[in-house]
Amino acid sequence: MKVQELVEAEGHLIDSHIMEQIFDTVVEYEARYHVEHFSIGRTNSEPSRLRLQLEADSREAMDRLLAQLLGLGCSAVDSGNAETRLVTRDRCVPEDFYSTTNHRTALRYQDQWIEVENQRMDAMIVVAEGRAFCRRLRDIKAGDQVVVGMHGIRVTPESKERDRMKFSFMSNEISSERQVETAVRQTVELMKQTRAEGKRIVVVAGPVVVHTGGGPGLSAIIRRGWVQALLAGNALAVHDIESAVCGTSLGIRQSDGRQAEHGHRNHMRAINTIYHAGSIPAAVETGRLTTGVMYECVKAGVPFVLAGSLRDDGPLPDCVTDMNAAQDQYAAQLQGAGLVLCLSSMLHTIATGNMLPSWVKMVCVDINPAVATKVSDRGSGQTVAVVTDVGLFLEHLAKALN
Repeated sequence: MKVQELVEAEGHLIDSHIMEQIFDTVVEYEARYHVEHFSIGRTNSEPSRLRLQLEADSREAMDRLLAQLLGLGCSAVDSGNAETRLVTRDRCVPEDFYSTTNHRTALRYQDQWIEVENQRMDAMIVVAEGRAFCRRLRDIKAGDQVVVGMHGIRVTPESKERDRMKFSFMSNEISSERQVETAVRQTVELMKQTRAEGKRIVVVAGPVVVHTGGGPGLSAIIRRGWVQALLAGNALAVHDIESAVCGTSLGIRQSDGRQAEHGHRNHMRAINTIYHAGSIPAAVETGRLTTGVMYECVKAGVPFVLAGSLRDDGPLPDCVTDMNAAQDQYAAQLQGAGLVLCLSSMLHTIATGNMLPSWVKMVCVDINPAVATKVSDRGSGQTVAVVTDVGLFLEHLAKALN
């Protein structure tokens, strides 16, 4: 039996290409649409409005389609209140749970729209005391009221802003110095705008920062107060400390690029130095660590989170080896962020993108264009890519912020 639903969407539907995505999705899911109403915004700031009559071949097919369209900002017209169901067992939700996107979400509850808090993708919505929250599956407890189904939910995708600093980077390889400088200049403008708005700038960095000679640039940016948190793996700190203590990175002398004698053991010497001190802050306080990214974080009071992995040597005593705890600490540091600079760390960049709402801008710097593609494919459409050597980028960025 044919099933019909009336849905509507509002926003910058044309210039953000959302409308064509809506139509393409309906066709992809083998359903049919009839445009009942469409009005185009008459100014840059005025939204467009779309109302569609949808028809699918079954209730199941319609529910699958609605699940996709919700993420594009389509909500059922006059759908009533959102439905919630009681959780009876920790970490177990009803099969028809609603899975969140990273876009702004509102819930119709007791005939009123309320904003969903702590927005992030791949979470559930829990309603308590008249408020709605995103909550991860592992944090769901028996007794929670979890939103199920597709009705009474309104998602608002981030719209492309026509006048926002013309902020666009080339998607192909950046090869000339002039293009890198352009990307740096636009990043500086974003950083200044973020600071003016009273929001935090968070850096997510991989060990490639040290290997490519970007350590001094990142250190300078931290020292000058442009960074409010550093998120990284154990490897960034180890190689940064190896560079500070031994003058090498992975055993290669940074002065001339040659292999140091017995250099293969230098990263273990760095770890051993920190264990003797007790921690990275203690190594700074006792004078064992006097330069580098981690040194500047300690001296400037910038919080850092080092998340462990299976391949870590050591790891450093400051490393968080419990992955759930590391995720929690990452999420805590991302609160209040207005800009996240992701520097050559694919896994940590993707993980961070999963935690961020779509209105927090990300700048992803990596020599591999596939990294930015992977982040965007996960739904982090707020990411802009700078495809270049991260060491070169940080050198230019430090100079531009001086």
